Amino acid sequence: MTLLDGLLPDWVRWAESAVPVVSLAPGTPDAFVETIESTLFPEEREHIAQAVAKRRAEFAAVRRCARTALRELGYPPVPILPGEHREPQWPDGVIGSMTHCAGYCAAAVAREGEVPALGIDAEVHAPLPEGVLGLISLESERELIAKLAAKAPGGVHWDRVLFSAKESVYKAWFPLARRWLGFEQADIELRPDGTFGATLLLGADEPGPAGGLPSGFAGRWTVADGLTATVIGEVVR
Repeated sequence: MTLLDGLLPDWVRWAESAVPVVSLAPGTPDAFVETIESTLFPEEREHIAQAVAKRRAEFAAVRRCARTALRELGYPPVPILPGEHREPQWPDGVIGSMTHCAGYCAAAVAREGEVPALGIDAEVHAPLPEGVLGLISLESERELIAKLAAKAPGGVHWDRVLFSAKESVYKAWFPLARRWLGFEQADIELRPDGTFGATLLLGADEPGPAGGLPSGFAGRWTVADGLTATVIGEVVR
């Protein structure tokens, strides 16, 4: 799989993997789950001990990708546990991002200072469930994707790309600000050339550029092999 190929800056290291479909039935043995879980550290296995097989498989597979990417930066294998807000806790000196969806997972890492922010997201390339678009988008964004769909009908599910872009924005934002960012606080401009911009809509009482945080992000998107991927690797000051 090469879904992320060409999307991230050269100094970012990444790895991706297919994840077999795992049964959700409790107690169902699954050779893949047993094998992939063996790559986890004890504290990681403890964290997912009560999770269903699908969750354990995704948790383990994406961490195997993360350790592969970290190895390319020269870091030894280490546990990667979720933080208080479920964000991955990377080794000192590293920024990174993880994603997984049905059948796929990936992780990307870079040394702090080499890239200002990093966020990746992958989704199954299909229309959003009914009613979701109105919950996650601004009116201006809905108008934009309607125009994009009219210009290139049938090829891209722009609503799903939009959702993925917002997920990547949040993943890039949170390590910088350590605070929540709502869907309505990122105004996404998707472009047909595979790029997008994100303008942050922060309240007057929220830290922004004056506090050293970006005013937005620049990213890239792609659709391939039934998947949508978006990445953030640049900030806008």
